[in-house]
Amino acid sequence: MKDLVKWKESSDRKPLILHGARQVGKTWLMKEFGKTYFENYAYINCDNNTPIRNLFTGNFDIDRILGGLELESQTRIEPDKTLLILDEVQEAPEALSSLKYFQENAPHIPIITAGSLLGIALHQGTSFPVGKVTFLDLYPLSFREFLNALGKEDWCKMIDRKDWILMNTFHLSLVDLLKNYYYIGGMPAPVFAFSKNKDYAEVREIQLDILQAYEKDFSKHTPHALIPRLRQLWDSIPSQLAKENRKFIYKLIRSGARAREYELAMMWLSDCGLIHKINRITKPSIPPKAYEDISAFKLFLVDIGLLGAMNRLESKTLLQGNQVFGDYKGALTEQYVLQQLVSAKCGTIHYWSAGNGSAEVDFVVNVRDQLVPIEVKAEENLQAKSLRVYQELYHPELTVRSSMSSYRKETWLINLPLYAIGWIPSII
Repeated sequence: MKDLVKWKESSDRKPLILHGARQVGKTWLMKEFGKTYFENYAYINCDNNTPIRNLFTGNFDIDRILGGLELESQTRIEPDKTLLILDEVQEAPEALSSLKYFQENAPHIPIITAGSLLGIALHQGTSFPVGKVTFLDLYPLSFREFLNALGKEDWCKMIDRKDWILMNTFHLSLVDLLKNYYYIGGMPAPVFAFSKNKDYAEVREIQLDILQAYEKDFSKHTPHALIPRLRQLWDSIPSQLAKENRKFIYKLIRSGARAREYELAMMWLSDCGLIHKINRITKPSIPPKAYEDISAFKLFLVDIGLLGAMNRLESKTLLQGNQVFGDYKGALTEQYVLQQLVSAKCGTIHYWSAGNGSAEVDFVVNVRDQLVPIEVKAEENLQAKSLRVYQELYHPELTVRSSMSSYRKETWLINLPLYAIGWIPSII
């Protein structure tokens, strides 16, 4: 919401494209923004909307288009007073093309577009000029936002203040909340349901409904020949993460599988915002992209709660001490940390491993041109063998280990509790 307000007040405001996976809350956010910060808003859903598709297939006369949008939304669109919202805009590709003309000829009309499959539309060659729009990504709720949703604002303020002494006092309570987040995740609907009813079974039912909706998208929006490979790739991700070395292996999809057979399916899932692809770097130098090993990467899901649902992780594990961090603890923990780093806008995220495979650092983030290595431990394990190898090779300014242990600063690294990893940009 703060980013949207900043966009609204910008002197060089351009049409905004809000990108994110299905059911991360794009529609609610746009409407709430319009309701709160404008006199009114005009909402148009382009999905299965033939009149709107026809409206944009003619010329791009903005006055004509605005007249049609007013009729469709039954709302008077006034300059700077009305927020214009075009939802599921990938269903009317010409509407995306029209954003150029809104920017050039009607900059006084604040316009936001969104779509769960928007990345697909952009990849298929939809025409709109670079530089005429602003992009904003929306992700599932971070652990910080999860705490707020459960009425734990004071706990967030405690972490904001970096009050490590007080956090140590409430360490076990924070760990319990983190375990809940591991199960519930950050998709708004499960979080909202849990905040009201504290019913784990209800949460799982909603998560399975979301996964089913994704499966329907596979069938509805992809070429028929791509569907089997898309499903195979999607279904393989939990088992890929279950390996001790979480590097993606094609043969785990099926025997004899080759990269070229699944590249398009992987791109489709990434464009939809359903997966995060994290590449290996051979050397932690600026810019890290120049040192990517494109043949080595890890795939993570959009949300840790959905990962647990795909694995049928039972809620009773939350009631059995550290059982939730049992055999699958490493996968869940890395998924969690990756999700927090993405939400915290930690820039480009990679992982590093030695050429001989003797050491691997789970994440390397680029924040303000500082490469920060992060080693993830699922429990209170304070060993950091790979991190020490990295330290001795490259001498980074800041080295981070994140675990279930409390905060501590040593001569060459900081141990950051897992529940505070989302605050890492401010710590850096």
